[in-house]
This record gives sequence, structure tokens and C-alpha cells, in this order.
Amino acid sequence: MKLLNQSVKHLSISLLLIIGVWGTVLFFNIVDEVKENVDEGLENYKRQIVFRAHQDTAVLKQMNLNENFYSIQEIGKGEYFDTVNIFTDTMIRVQDADDVAPRLAPVRMLKTAFEDGGKKYRLKIINPMIENEDLIERLFENMIWLYISLIFAIVLINNIVLRRVWRPFYNLLAQMKAYRLGKGESLPEVKTKTKEFIDLQKAIDTLLRHNIRIYEQQKSFIGNAAHELQTPLAIVINKLELLIEKGELSEDQAHSIVKTMQIIERLTRLNKSLLLLSKIENRQFIQEQEVDFNTLIAEEIESLQDVADFKKIKISVVENKRFTKTINFSLAHILVSNLLRNALFHNIEKGNVYISIQKNKLTISNTGIKKPLDRDHIFKSFYKSSSKSENTGLGLAIAKAIADIYGISINYYFRNEHHHFEIKI
Repeated sequence: MKLLNQSVKHLSISLLLIIGVWGTVLFFNIVDEVKENVDEGLENYKRQIVFRAHQDTAVLKQMNLNENFYSIQEIGKGEYFDTVNIFTDTMIRVQDADDVAPRLAPVRMLKTAFEDGGKKYRLKIINPMIENEDLIERLFENMIWLYISLIFAIVLINNIVLRRVWRPFYNLLAQMKAYRLGKGESLPEVKTKTKEFIDLQKAIDTLLRHNIRIYEQQKSFIGNAAHELQTPLAIVINKLELLIEKGELSEDQAHSIVKTMQIIERLTRLNKSLLLLSKIENRQFIQEQEVDFNTLIAEEIESLQDVADFKKIKISVVENKRFTKTINFSLAHILVSNLLRNALFHNIEKGNVYISIQKNKLTISNTGIKKPLDRDHIFKSFYKSSSKSENTGLGLAIAKAIADIYGISINYYFRNEHHHFEIKI
């Protein structure tokens, strides 16, 4: 999820919680404020009733609450008399013009007492209240609309204001993604006055300069190592060949020298593979182009046909689509070559190699040992499924390194007594 969307997500959740708490507090505050206003109105109404009762004794005969929203009841001499105002919430049955039958409605009631003409009276006054359910419903609707409005405003601000604020960061990120060591490109740079982005750019510059220095050192080391190791190995092989050609050696001596030459040749291949793996991991293959793997596989099969014929291995190719990828051509050739050679050299006599080519998937399957290989170690350096001396154990490690550089998925599985290597884009 993008950083801007993360901001909207967290702000939305926070606002939902804040509005929920705020709405609850607001509800109780509104209810308290309404009750205070109603209580003040009831007190004023009480004073008017008492005043009218002193002027007109007919007022004292109001016994029913439903007529004028108050009732007066004379209290006997032995009954408790207290003029303190008592406010309570209660329910009474009322019937409006649109009601079929009486219904319960919430009211605020004032209970008090007064004295008139030497007699004591109990006074009850009621005032209809807004039903809590109606108040909650209205408040909830307003909160929902407020929440929607705020989210809309946040999204709008996020896409206009915050996007503009974060623009230098995304520009720097895009330059970092496109940057490649060894291409001689200038370091990523953005124009901004934001201190955090300036510090970020300085940190990136420091890291890149350090990586460039290490890259150049490794590149120089690989070149020197290739020269310093290959040349002595070639000289040793030539010297041993000259000894054999002179014919002055016994059969046992010649046999020992041949064995030694085979070991040196294996060491030469191992040295070349290690240098290649190091170059791949240091991304020294810069040039890229769109490679047609269908054509590449056909060419590689043709070059390995002699090996297949010698081992009587049948190679079958099924092409459903064109499999293409933007990649360094030499690395693409190495990737295909290593997988095909692995399928041939680790096969059995009169075995099979099946190649399936689809739009985004390439599968190479082969017969071989009738048990699965170790999936946790098969792509690691120097892993060997057999003890063959000519095997360096780096072929699949090189293929995996190439795949990782270009975001290609390469997997192994064993099914129907066949070893499957699957490449996915």
C-alpha cells in the first residue's frame, strides 16, 4: 500500500474513533442541556400556576395532567409537605391526532408543593421531551454525514496537497529505481527545501558513493583475478601436454599426467564459473534487450544435439506462446544453456527432456534419478546431486543469480518421476 493511502487509512480509522467518542459525549451534553432548559420552563410555568391559583380558585380544581399538562391535588394535614422542586423523567400515555391508540411518550415532570388560603397543595407539571431514540437517530445520521465529509476532504487534501509535498520523495525514489551501478549515471538528485528530504538525499549519496567505490574495486579484482589465474593454469596444461608429446614417459607416468590435466581443466572451469557468478552478482552485465527465449532455446538445443544423440536422449519442445523478456543477451543465453545442460548431463541413457514454452512461463523437465533433489540447497553454490568429477556445482547457482537480478522466479519440483525446473515472469 502506498504511503499516501496509508495516511488516509490511519486518518480514517482515527477519525472514526474520535467521532464515535465525540458523538457519545455530545449526545449526553445535548440531553443535559435540553433537560436544563425544560426544567427552567417548568419552574416558570410553576410560578404562573401558583400566581393564577391565588387569583382564581378554579385553577385548584385541575386534576388531570392530560388537559393542561399540570395537576393540583390538595394534601391532608398529616401528609408530608415540602416545597423543594423535584425533577424526574417519566412516561405517560398520549394520543395525537394521527395516533390510532394512546402511546407512551417521554416527559419531564416537576413535583412540588405550595400553600394557598391556609391549604396545602401538591403540584405536578409535565413537559413533553424528545424521544432518546429519535435524538440518537438524528445525531447518528449527522455523525455519518460528518464522517463522510471529513474523509472526502482528507482524500482531496491527500491527492492535492500531500501529493505535492511528497513529490520530491517520489522523484528521488524513481531515480533510485532507475539507477544502475557501472553505467556512469549521475547520482539521484531532487530540488526541495524540505530538510528531511535533503537529509535523505545526502544519506543516499553517501551510500551510493560507497557502493560505487566497492563496485569499482571488485570489478578491478575480478579482471585481475581472471588474468592472474587463467594464465598460469593455461601454462601448466601446455607444459604437461609437451611432456606427454615427447613420449619419454612410462605408461603410469603418462596416466598420472593425464589425471593431473583433467584436475587442472576442472579447476579452470571452476575458476571461470566463479568469476562469472561474481560478475553476475555485481551486475557487470549492463546492456539489455528484448530476448526471444523460443529462438534461444532452439539454438541451444541444436548446439547440444550431439550430446543428446550420444546419450540417446529425446528432446521434445511444445511452444504455446512466445516467451520474451528484456534481459542481457549473454545472461539469457547462460540461463538457458545451464538449465538445458543440467537436464542432459544429469539424465539417464535413453531418457527424455520436455520443454514447455508459454507466454510467461518456461518449464524444462527431464528424467534422472528417481527421487527428488534437495529443494533447500539445489540452487546453492557447489551443491551436487552426484559425485561426478566434471560437475562444478555452480550451474544452477548461476541460473538462480541471473533470475534474481531480473525478477524472474525459478523453482524446482519433482513429479511423475521427472525433475521440473520452472521459470516464471
